[in-house]
Amino acid sequence: MNLPTPGTPSLLRAINDRAALQALLERGPLTRPEIGALTGLSKPTASQLLIRLQGAGLVVLDGIREGLPGRTAEVYRLNPDAAHVAALDVKRAGIDVRIADITGAVVGEHHLPTPGRGGGDAVERVRAALEGAGAATTDRTATAVAATTTAPAGAARAGAGAGTAAGAVAIRRAVIGVEGAIDPGTGRLAYATSKDMPGWQIPDLVRTLSDGLGMPVAVENNVNLVAQAEQAHGAGRGHRDFVLLWADEGLGSALVLDGRLHRGATGGAGEVGYMPTPGAPTARETGRYANHGYQALTGGPAVLKILRSYGVRGGDPAQAVLNAVRASAGGRGARSDDARAGLRDIASRLALGLAAITSVVDPEVIVLTGGTLLAGGETLRELVEHELHALTIPRPPLLLSTVEGNPVLAGALDLALAGAREEVFGSTLPP
Repeated sequence: MNLPTPGTPSLLRAINDRAALQALLERGPLTRPEIGALTGLSKPTASQLLIRLQGAGLVVLDGIREGLPGRTAEVYRLNPDAAHVAALDVKRAGIDVRIADITGAVVGEHHLPTPGRGGGDAVERVRAALEGAGAATTDRTATAVAATTTAPAGAARAGAGAGTAAGAVAIRRAVIGVEGAIDPGTGRLAYATSKDMPGWQIPDLVRTLSDGLGMPVAVENNVNLVAQAEQAHGAGRGHRDFVLLWADEGLGSALVLDGRLHRGATGGAGEVGYMPTPGAPTARETGRYANHGYQALTGGPAVLKILRSYGVRGGDPAQAVLNAVRASAGGRGARSDDARAGLRDIASRLALGLAAITSVVDPEVIVLTGGTLLAGGETLRELVEHELHALTIPRPPLLLSTVEGNPVLAGALDLALAGAREEVFGSTLPP
């Protein structure tokens, strides 16, 4: 007969600690009575908890709150220096970095351009980008020694002091968004060529980056990170099953099934740019990573060519689509008619690929994002939805992205913070 294992005092303390830390994260600064009310703890237990968390460097005093006459209460908040994380968006033009403390407040940003021809060594490029944003990259061995001799928050600060610039913050973990995806079977970057990601085609990429930078590193497909941001903050919020389509110079997709990101056996779920599509050449004719399939039909170069044939021009696909939308809204006349026809042509091509995805996945909604689709706005969204619903039995609504700024960095920061909080908030659990 199996009996439930009784909770030990140390386990119960750790559970209470985590509940209090989560309350401080979600509600902001709180008094001891407020923490007690939110966690169900008695006043003495809440007081002991706060002393314990202050000693571990996880909670700090945040002043005094005046109450009724003759009554004041100390206010506590999560210590922002308990951990820092980094999010990176790696593109051909350079690397964008964002650093945040454990509360999610951004404390540093940087853009590192790609020098000359090629991207150089991946580890050194990421190191330079992180340091440009104010991060300390430390030796893994030194950090590990510090972690065994200090509390979790102290370990992060001790790591920053070992041979690093004054004022730089130690990073507990980093999440990097890239074109392509890590193949879990090989550890290499797949679905991207050395031209797409110069310097990143190296064996066991994640371990190489983690060891070289002295911190845990995760490498994730950039469009998957956009889906993460949409799920947490944008149009995908509240939906258990949705498809995200990114259209710009390149095409990409992400699948969220039953609330979880689906990556596929080789990490290639959502690499729809390579998807065979009627009217487009296949890999058999062009080569495996050449311009074929959905990308050839409606990727950035195709969009420019299509709109040019209708008399609409632009410096890039997004600008050309925006010009077409503006021209189509200009009233009657040959120019407006041609612009509308060009947008319908693009919409029908986009819908053709989405129809294949919709027929297989049957999503709740489809989220549209990327420069081309956002530039098209409601005009292009409505056209694509109309064309899609004419092709498929499932008729999911199409929604425009509502995530502002760089969604790759937003999604990467979400994942990095989730990992760091899990580690820090669980640091008082007994071994």
